Amino acid sequence: MARVERRWVTFILEGLNAMTFSEDDYAAYANQFKMLPGETLAGVLAELPSLDADHPLPEAPWFEPGARWSARRVFMHIIAETAQHSGHADIIRESLDGAKSMG
Repeated sequence: MARVERRWVTFILEGLNAMTFSEDDYAAYANQFKMLPGETLAGVLAELPSLDADHPLPEAPWFEPGARWSARRVFMHIIAETAQHSGHADIIRESLDGAKSMG
């Protein structure tokens, strides 16, 4: 989502050049979402030895002082945030086109 938003801001600043993609651009983008030749599941999983691995959070008013989040907690946060924002987008879409996805 952030990449798309960044692309649109670049379009505002630079025009059509921001929206021009080559075949190599498409391939590089698609390759981010799959294991490439020579990569293995064991190799990917080795980058994160444990879901319990954690790091301190930055100081911010919305984080408890000294808080740490594990990889597991971060993954759950990403899933929850994506679901919440997707739900918001669906509400907006329904208000525009009148179609209901549920009920």
